[in-house]
Amino acid sequence: MARLLFRLGAVAYRRRGLILVIWLLVLAAAAVGAGTLSGKTTSSFSIPGQESTTALARIKQEFGTGGGATARVVVKAPEGQKLTAPDNVPKVGALVSELGRLPGVANASNPLDPKAPAVNPDQSTAYSTVGYRVPAGSVTADEKAALTAAVEHARASGLTVEIGGDIAGGAPKVGGVVEGLGVALALLILALTYGSLVMAGMNLLTAAVGVAIGVLGVTVTTGFVELSSTTPILATMLGLAVGIDYALFIINRYRQELRHGAEVDTAVATAVATAGSAVLTAGITVIIALAGLAVAGIPFLTQMGIAAAATIVVAVLVALTLVPAVLGFLGRRALPKRQRTGAVEVRERGFYRGWVSGVTRHRVVALALSVITLGIIAIPVVAMRTTLVPTPTADSTQARAERLLADGFGPGFNGPITILFEGPEPARAVAAIQGAGDIAHVTEPRSNGKGAALITVVPESGPTTVATEQLVTELRARLSTVDGATTYVTGSTAVSVDVAITLDRALPVYLAVVVGLALVLLVLVFRSLPVPLVGVLGFLLTIGASLGATVAVFQWGWLGAAVNLDTTGPLISLTPIIVIGILFGLAMDYQVFLVSRMHEAHHRGERPLSAVTTGFRQAAPVVVAAALIMFSVFAGFVPGGEPTIKSIAFALAIGIAVDAFVVRMVLVPAALALIGERAWWLPRLLAWLPVLDVEGTGLRRPAESPDLVDATR
Repeated sequence: MARLLFRLGAVAYRRRGLILVIWLLVLAAAAVGAGTLSGKTTSSFSIPGQESTTALARIKQEFGTGGGATARVVVKAPEGQKLTAPDNVPKVGALVSELGRLPGVANASNPLDPKAPAVNPDQSTAYSTVGYRVPAGSVTADEKAALTAAVEHARASGLTVEIGGDIAGGAPKVGGVVEGLGVALALLILALTYGSLVMAGMNLLTAAVGVAIGVLGVTVTTGFVELSSTTPILATMLGLAVGIDYALFIINRYRQELRHGAEVDTAVATAVATAGSAVLTAGITVIIALAGLAVAGIPFLTQMGIAAAATIVVAVLVALTLVPAVLGFLGRRALPKRQRTGAVEVRERGFYRGWVSGVTRHRVVALALSVITLGIIAIPVVAMRTTLVPTPTADSTQARAERLLADGFGPGFNGPITILFEGPEPARAVAAIQGAGDIAHVTEPRSNGKGAALITVVPESGPTTVATEQLVTELRARLSTVDGATTYVTGSTAVSVDVAITLDRALPVYLAVVVGLALVLLVLVFRSLPVPLVGVLGFLLTIGASLGATVAVFQWGWLGAAVNLDTTGPLISLTPIIVIGILFGLAMDYQVFLVSRMHEAHHRGERPLSAVTTGFRQAAPVVVAAALIMFSVFAGFVPGGEPTIKSIAFALAIGIAVDAFVVRMVLVPAALALIGERAWWLPRLLAWLPVLDVEGTGLRRPAESPDLVDATR
């Protein structure tokens, strides 16, 4: 593999102008495509075949409803007044009339209509259900703005008015001040690593080209496939982080080759052959982890995984072609002026020598401390709860609407459970669920006159509580005893429960497939069984600590102010599987980059302990820089306040910090030093495996390899 990539690097150097033009044309084409072919994303999640999802389709078929988006406009009278007071009735009527005339609105109910009242017992709070002609993901920004303007107009009359329902929350946004601060911090780390702002900017720019093409490609896809609104954000986060890191590894190796006296053309090709091999291996591991999300059998999760994997493919291609092409233009200017004249001696940083010496000298203590510490941080995982419904930010109109409804009608009113009954005598369903726990109110069956009826159950507890989730299960068990009828339990809480169950069942399969494939790849890379096993076991500790810290902060509220957390609640259902998928790929990145240099030293004949020390000293500085950059990028998405992405970004940031600075910097060198020569053991049954040579040990020196040297000319 190293020889093939050497030739690729040589071609990238020779044809650098052409390669630069090709990438710019691809970027321009992606931008044009995104501007002309893009569609809308959706914030709703469902899994085909679930009882709750099937029920929604049946309700639309039987009752002709359930397909359009709805907004719930909540109205509260001034303190001490009633909405039914003579002064307030006209104000409510005017609001309802204005809501009914808004663009895109099919109907708006009057909460004070005696035939169908929607007002609480003390007549202080009511709500109007505003139905749209299109699904939630298709309501335009102008239509949402019109609704907001109508609410503002009603507030001017003295009423308290807030918006809840399907369209209250917008799609997560990228590109805020805090996210920009994360990128700026990454630029600073690069500048300190290179000692050059120009090189740092070049690294960031090439990564930006890759992530722009990847995200624009995702945007183009939205014109043909309905994608989740979080898909572009995940692609941006991951693409930017790995794009910066992959370029960093190749640029760092290129500068090392120049310092050792290599010509520019040979240095470019060698960097692609060595660091590029590790980049390719690491990239394939990340792609396996992301594409492996398809194993879960959940369409929107598969789409997110494939979209992010496609962005990683672009990042790898950029690192292997565009980065060496740009290095060809820079030549020896990639080094500080005092190092451009020829081979130079670069003083090794004593910190890393002292660190690895301490870790390997006290390897048993270091190994035990790292395992115990991460184990303690992982303890909160046992209390982890998930939901599909994100908790809105405390200062949003959606959160205020939910509080008004909870105060006026009870907490369970924000998460009603709908029962679809198909069969004779729907009253039997009401009788079957009588006596179930946590029920505040059960409505009379509403029949369509064709053998189907809808029953609404209002829980006593809020929609994300354990009691309400248990109520869904209990209702299904009780309704299953009704003979001669088909029953379905649905609603946002039921959908959330179904998704959580599906994800829980899929997670072990996903881990087995992805970890198994990655183990095979790492065995091929290192021709060793213990090294991949140490890497994977370390990853399990990373996942435990990452999710444990996330539960402690977002579910329990510990140190919530540090991440701008305004309300606690269960994690988003997608968080565990997405975090596992992404962190596994990134953890294996660090394993490949760090251990490949140890393997290279061992292959040159160094004794096991010396090889660990040598490889660590060579790779640790760039791995630390890469981890700091990834941490900065992911952490930049945490304080912004988008509930859907906030906990995922936090888990990734903590996971990166733990994996890089505890697992790879302490646990792995300590474990490999403890295992000794057996760390590079491969069973005879696997001796037939091909040699991938990611370290480039198969490359001979230029004087001995005219065919490779000629490839750079």
